Amino acid sequence: MTELWVAVGIALVALLASIVSVEFGVSIAIVEIVLGVAAANFFGLETAPWVDFVAAFGSIVLTFLAGAEVDTALLRAEFKGSLLVGGVSFLAPFVAALLFTHYAAGWSWKAAEIAGVALSTTSLAVVYAVLVETGLNLQRIGKLLMSATFVTDFGTALALSLLFIKPTGWIVVFVVVSALMIWLLPKISPWFFRRYGDRVIEPEIKLVFFLLFLLMALGKLSASHAVLPAFLLGLAASRLYTEHDLERQRLRVVAFAFLTPIFFIRSGMNVSLAALGANLGLLAALFGVKLVAKIGSVLPLARGFVGRDSVFFTLLMSTGLTFGTISSLYGYQAGIIDKAQFSLLVTVVVASAVIPTLIAQRWFRPRVEEREDG
Repeated sequence: MTELWVAVGIALVALLASIVSVEFGVSIAIVEIVLGVAAANFFGLETAPWVDFVAAFGSIVLTFLAGAEVDTALLRAEFKGSLLVGGVSFLAPFVAALLFTHYAAGWSWKAAEIAGVALSTTSLAVVYAVLVETGLNLQRIGKLLMSATFVTDFGTALALSLLFIKPTGWIVVFVVVSALMIWLLPKISPWFFRRYGDRVIEPEIKLVFFLLFLLMALGKLSASHAVLPAFLLGLAASRLYTEHDLERQRLRVVAFAFLTPIFFIRSGMNVSLAALGANLGLLAALFGVKLVAKIGSVLPLARGFVGRDSVFFTLLMSTGLTFGTISSLYGYQAGIIDKAQFSLLVTVVVASAVIPTLIAQRWFRPRVEEREDG
């Protein structure tokens, strides 16, 4: 299959995913992954070097956007609760998945670490979409959910970076340059936006892309990963994007029109249905490990913070999607996990984005009118 026909196939899958997402109200990322699975397993759609590269960049842009969505004022206001809930929400499933996959499933220690990272996540995209749709983003429960999700995802990004660092001379350069970017971006961006902003050529987006490409290049040189500094860079820019929401919307348009579809479709193309069929018991067990660890650790704390809405809160904290997919794909491309293990992890990640969300919205959705604005 030539590269041009690969592009045609991926463009068609992306278009169909958009139509299905709109018609059925399902998260576009989930549809893109599922259709990517179908395209590769039933229609023989293959990848190409440019697809792998764009998918890798799409994952870093997604990470930046996740950080940029965080409301830092909200995070400070709910710091104690978000740190406690978000920290436990990361740590419990990370440890549970790590121990289960290594000792019960027989995975190598490094592969088990990837499983722990991938299944520890909470999906910022899913939580944010549900809160906006229900109007709970303006309520205290919504604010606590968003800030706790940030803490969980920060733990995931930190774990992925620290566990798989291979110390080299370049790691010092990577850390120093990353720190300078995170410190300088909020300082220079207001001037840059005033001087060059609101133009059809979008210098603001080009600035972000330059910084993210630089992080990826330095991350590769240092045998590390750009996911944590990209997340922190987005967090550093979040206040600016709150003041310039149109610029954030334009960055989203560029990302979700081209970059992120290739990332999610490419992730789905790596899933082997044959491997899933041969490991259905392990698939169910992994899904159970994530949900039991999340619910068992978060629910008792949620009862103290949000009272009768604790089940809704806990179910949304049990979701996973973007960071889980990023972590799994990193492990697969780095040769840490094989295709079967990758397929299992991505399927669990997608299932955790869908099933807890549907249950939460169908049976445990809070009534907005009974909540006071926080």
